[in-house]
Amino acid sequence: MNERDRHPDAGQLARRIKAWGRELGFQQVGICDTDLGRAERRLQAWLADGHHGEMEYMARHGLKRSRPPLLVEGTRSIVSVRMDYLPADDDPAAVLGDPLAAYVSRYALGRDYHKLMRNRLQRLARRIEQAIGPFGYRCFVDSAPVLEKPLAEKAGLGWRGKHSNLVNRRAGCWFFLGEIYTDLSLPLDTPEADHCGRCSACIDACPTGAIVAPYRVDARRCISYLTIELAGPIPVSLRPLLGNRIYGCDDCLLACPWNRFASPTPEPDFAPRNGLDRARLLALFDWDEKTFLKRLEGSPIRRIGHLRWLRNIAIALGNAGPAPGVAAALERRRGHPSELVREHVAWALERVVE
Repeated sequence: MNERDRHPDAGQLARRIKAWGRELGFQQVGICDTDLGRAERRLQAWLADGHHGEMEYMARHGLKRSRPPLLVEGTRSIVSVRMDYLPADDDPAAVLGDPLAAYVSRYALGRDYHKLMRNRLQRLARRIEQAIGPFGYRCFVDSAPVLEKPLAEKAGLGWRGKHSNLVNRRAGCWFFLGEIYTDLSLPLDTPEADHCGRCSACIDACPTGAIVAPYRVDARRCISYLTIELAGPIPVSLRPLLGNRIYGCDDCLLACPWNRFASPTPEPDFAPRNGLDRARLLALFDWDEKTFLKRLEGSPIRRIGHLRWLRNIAIALGNAGPAPGVAAALERRRGHPSELVREHVAWALERVVE
């Protein structure tokens, strides 16, 4: 028996891990095992139906995503964490109701969460190491083939809602997830029961009908996929449904009644930056690539690149109708070097020029 198996005992260590996690800014910490058989079957069916669209990475790693020991040899227990991100004093409905406002998914208003959370998880792992000595671990924040939501569900952080996101009875849906794969044998938390009942608010609220069945999202219709993951043209039939959403979509979360219990994030880095919570489409459409890269440094939005940024805003401007300044702004981009941008600008101009 090695040092970590006898001191402190597993139950005490689990309690300390949770306390250390809260000290580091995680709102909740849970622990689960590596059995994801049910989630694996759901994933394989989702992939077989082509609902992942062009996200080929979802199928690229075989069973490593659903079998943690294949990804990190020796994994026995997984520490799952959540961190709230909802900005304080936020009024997303007002933004969605203003055709010339730019709607950005609330998770992307502040600093990119990946690095911040990964650093916190590394600090948590080092705290464990200080207490028990060296142990095997790897930290993940949406950075590898990991089934974050099923792991968090097993660890008691919430249940998978009908919109496929995790829901927590005391915190709603506005939170990020992260994991530490460990070779420790720790006591497991009890999974949360499903409390969606007969509610279909998220399904009814989806602008594009992407929630094709309870707990099943067809990414090819999802605005988050279309504005972030899709590299090429956005299907013409879906463009009018995007409204003024230029990066991601929160409609299913906004509709979830459990979000009445959500709390604003205490994390300063998740506060809106660059005025993105009140940005105007015309101002953002004027950004050249240098400005885009500079203003969005440290933001998750930066990864879509300037061309997709212009593509998305062109659609939003087309959906704004013949408002002052819209046609002129689109005309200035009509001859853009990118065929992708030109095509979406031309579509938008057809809608706004009377």
